[in-house]
Amino acid sequence: MKQPDVILIGAGIMSATLGVLLKELQPDICIDIYERLDKPAQESSEAWNNAGTGHSAFCELNYTPENESGKVDCKKAVKIAEQFQLSRQFWSYLVDNGKLTNPENFIHSVPHLSFVWGNENVEFLQNRYQTIIKNPLFSAMQFSTDFEQLQSWMPLVMQNSNKKEKVAATYMPLGTDVNFGALTESLFDYLIKQDGVTIHYNHEVRKIKQKEDKAWRLKIKDLASDKKIKTKSKFVFIGAGGGSLLLLEKADVKEGEGFGGFPVSGQWLKCTNEDIIQKHHVKVYGKASVGAPPMSVPHLDTRIINGKKELLFGPFAGFSTKFLKNGSYLDLIKSIELDNVIPMLSAGWHNLPLTKYLVEQVMQSDEKRIEALKEYFPDAKQEDWQLLEAGQRVQVIKKDEKEGGILEFGTEVISTSDGTLACLLGASPGASTAVAIMIDVLHKCFGDEMKSNIWQEKIKQMIPSFGQSLNENPELCSSIIKMTSKTLKLQN
Repeated sequence: MKQPDVILIGAGIMSATLGVLLKELQPDICIDIYERLDKPAQESSEAWNNAGTGHSAFCELNYTPENESGKVDCKKAVKIAEQFQLSRQFWSYLVDNGKLTNPENFIHSVPHLSFVWGNENVEFLQNRYQTIIKNPLFSAMQFSTDFEQLQSWMPLVMQNSNKKEKVAATYMPLGTDVNFGALTESLFDYLIKQDGVTIHYNHEVRKIKQKEDKAWRLKIKDLASDKKIKTKSKFVFIGAGGGSLLLLEKADVKEGEGFGGFPVSGQWLKCTNEDIIQKHHVKVYGKASVGAPPMSVPHLDTRIINGKKELLFGPFAGFSTKFLKNGSYLDLIKSIELDNVIPMLSAGWHNLPLTKYLVEQVMQSDEKRIEALKEYFPDAKQEDWQLLEAGQRVQVIKKDEKEGGILEFGTEVISTSDGTLACLLGASPGASTAVAIMIDVLHKCFGDEMKSNIWQEKIKQMIPSFGQSLNENPELCSSIIKMTSKTLKLQN
């Protein structure tokens, strides 16, 4: 029986990032990767299946909640911005060392805007700006209520808008658009050329169990040949997107008890009119509707996908019992177990507005979707847009002493106490903060190695700001942003 040092389940951005990090830190490490589809990055990492925003909290208003007294809390936004800078540094290191080539294949400069209308929302945005601008990571942000200024930032949005309506926007020139599908493919292209790394496509993990020697034994089916394979490893990472929960349940570990999942699907409106596409050069984010999940914050997005400029609006949320776009309608039912049934029922009861919102979204007509688009593009015509299916997300449900179960909108790393297994659950900001999340996995599962001088020095080569806060060090923050912008061929 083959026994690699590490097994990675799923060929998305998370496994790719962890695989490259481990191979850089320990060149002689042996890694096997198993993916149920025929190539990498076909689920959440695929470009059309996610927003590609490079979530850095520049424009996502749900990362800066406002309390009852009107005070804006920026802690989450600052944390996410810091984490995205770690990703930029790691990608820059790989480009500088020839391990990633042509960064323009996966990242581009696209300014990030937050756009609101109405007195209450304008006041909120102004409060947010005045609070967040104090942080070095956000010091380049601009705010305006001037119609002409907004028109110069986003002409498509302001075209034929009501000049009497009170509107406001913040503009962040440091924003990026990231094709996580292309990035993931490039990371795997590099990884498979390294000694000791093997990727198995069309292979589905059916069983996973820990033996007395603490090693994990996996039973895998080769979907192409119908053969059954057995393998084992001292460490397993489950990075299978929406499919991670079902695999975590099969692992049957104490740390995974009580976790459930709530699937949310999505759709985009994709512009088919080239003249319109060329008039928009930014990402414009608004405020989510009451009861809407964070992944459904409306945005009119410039994207660069496979070298071509695109324009998307959405996403429109929906509901499916699938946990993966290429999954089974039985996924949700299969995920229900004795230890998570109460948290799942409780979370459902406490999130009835979300359920109502998702039902309304599923029932939405094409005309209603165009009406929503017209709030961001008043001249929109239905014949210029087509509907596309976006990716499938599974929001985390976890036990809660007071509520019984709560719905989490974020990512959650679950690891066993012995550090032999780690699993990633959740969604946004996900891919943008993959490096920070995988460093967390390294701390939890490779603790002794992370304390060694060899690993510490190597991580600081890959991520120069490692162990320091960019937000608390303006000079370092500025130099890191300049360095990564130059290496990644960004305009700002």
